[in-house]
Amino acid sequence: MDLDAFRWLLTDDGQQLLAAATSVEGDELTIQRELRRQASPEQVAAALTQVELRRRAAAKFGAEAARMYFTPDGLEQATRLSVARHRAARLGAASVSTLVDLGCGIGGDLVAAAAAGITAAGVDLDPVRVAVAEANLAALGVPGAVMVADATTVDTTPFDVAYADPARRSARGRTWSVDDWEPPWSFVEALLRRDSCVKVAPGVPHELLPEGVEAEWVSDHGEVKEAALWSGRLATTARRATVIGDGGLATLTDEDDPGAGVREVGDFLYEPDGAVIRAGLVTAVAAGVDGGLVDEHIAYLTSDASYRTPFARGYRVLERLPYREKQLRAALRERGVGVLTIKKRGVSVSPEELRHRLALRGDRTATLVLTRAAGHGTALLVEPF
Repeated sequence: MDLDAFRWLLTDDGQQLLAAATSVEGDELTIQRELRRQASPEQVAAALTQVELRRRAAAKFGAEAARMYFTPDGLEQATRLSVARHRAARLGAASVSTLVDLGCGIGGDLVAAAAAGITAAGVDLDPVRVAVAEANLAALGVPGAVMVADATTVDTTPFDVAYADPARRSARGRTWSVDDWEPPWSFVEALLRRDSCVKVAPGVPHELLPEGVEAEWVSDHGEVKEAALWSGRLATTARRATVIGDGGLATLTDEDDPGAGVREVGDFLYEPDGAVIRAGLVTAVAAGVDGGLVDEHIAYLTSDASYRTPFARGYRVLERLPYREKQLRAALRERGVGVLTIKKRGVSVSPEELRHRLALRGDRTATLVLTRAAGHGTALLVEPF
């Protein structure tokens, strides 16, 4: 995105064009022809880009997206609003008054921190992202300061906490190597020697985490969004799983984990939330449902009792079916199953290919779980509760 074109969008004429681009209807050619009566092709392109980015941003920012500004890469990396608000609330609970955001992007975390009453300042190397972050602070009516600067050269000592969200993209696209992050892992390690919080990919290896740092995996409505590393006085445990849902927020730590063993499949099956699995706290959930593991290497739990827990989805086990495909097909056809949801874990089965080979044509809808139980392939007919 061109910086001059974006700055023009913030003028009165630009705002009128953006409003027109939001409301005009018709095919792409008609829309462009209508808007070019008001502005140059570059300005029209900038307005239409914002309209499209706002539409895509609604999944992350909800109704706030309609007032915000974005860049394509900034939107992709931005923290989901519900997660950013959780982080800001946690900082507030720790009596954090000032925060510096090292690599603030389009300002999503800055906005959440400022809205929570934290005095927040951000830096970023990209002048366009800085301009967008500044515009978002103004659009949402929250205070904050943003400037163009290299995060690795910023003196963070005047601030209570330093926050960073390293870019995980290289010239070749998304990267899984911490050495390719910007700023690099060596900078993150140095930052974690003081009171700080660093957002990292959910797949960050446990063995990479420094001693004394808390790793928190966060999911939103069942989808793992990120891991956050908390250091200094902000670290309160070693591993934490936080789940956000319609009912609010729940959290589980390694201190809640007494351990659990493998047991026979009971009347109920539980599928732990992805944040729980990433945090290595599956056995903590097993203890919470008075159950155990179906297999020591599989993240499915079983119990003889029905529990509602924010940390797992529960299923009633209706019956065991044959695991071999020919006998399984016969059993499903006998039960009149035509629409089949296949869930699998720990077995090399493609649900799409298996569903095609089963060629079911009944009227009944069913859910089938294919997994290992005590080391053996197992097929379970279940229903969610």
